[in-house]
Amino acid sequence: MTLPQVRIGSLSVSRLMIGGNPFSGNSHRGPQVDAEMRHYYTSERIKATLREAESLGINTLVARADAHICRTLLEYWDEGGTIQWIAQTCPELQSSVLSALAAVANGAKACYIHGGVMDNLVAGGQVDEALGAIDTIKRAGLPAGVAGHDPAVHRWAEANADVDFYMCSYYNSFRRDHNAAYSSHADERFCDEDRRAMAETIQTVSRPVIHYKIMAAGRNDPREAFSYVAQVLRLGDAVCVGVYPAHKPDMLAENVRLFEQCAARV
Repeated sequence: MTLPQVRIGSLSVSRLMIGGNPFSGNSHRGPQVDAEMRHYYTSERIKATLREAESLGINTLVARADAHICRTLLEYWDEGGTIQWIAQTCPELQSSVLSALAAVANGAKACYIHGGVMDNLVAGGQVDEALGAIDTIKRAGLPAGVAGHDPAVHRWAEANADVDFYMCSYYNSFRRDHNAAYSSHADERFCDEDRRAMAETIQTVSRPVIHYKIMAAGRNDPREAFSYVAQVLRLGDAVCVGVYPAHKPDMLAENVRLFEQCAARV
């Protein structure tokens, strides 16, 4: 099975990508669901999910450059898997530059700066770290991007950064002005006005966009979510969706079906 593909720098990527937040236990649904995801997603289950994704035509994973993901991908590729990895830098490492270097060393095909970090750096006017990480990624020969939950990130990058792609979150569920890292205890709010604001921003940027958090971390009906994407998606854009099939084994296949309907309208 094949899916339509677009270009991210030198990469040809499926327009539907699988997201890795559930693999790392980042549910955006609170500490209990985070823990459930960590228990569910053993290395074997992650690899089985990636095999299913490839069988459905997905050729790209978007996931954190943490030690767990790096190790699991090494095993997956050694066992014959071919999915390509767009890496997200990790706030828990000392800097975005060091995290980008770890992604490069562990087989990433592209890399972008974590959305919470970008929200934090732009809000604080401390963008040198972002520019240094972008330069590091590009000097390694990889497409470089930035993520952001706040549209201000993408407006800043359009004016100031030489990036190859954007990761645009449909929701800005909690402010990262003072702390860049994800917290499972945060009081997260998924508001329609945030989705509208990011949809408007996407139409103004000059590089391909990977649309993410389209499901509001499982709060949106999948059909409504993909229907909304169809109104916003541009010809060179892609969509990233994570899956947690513990209670819905056909979740990944359903996402592919809904995306195909969505893409047919663009």
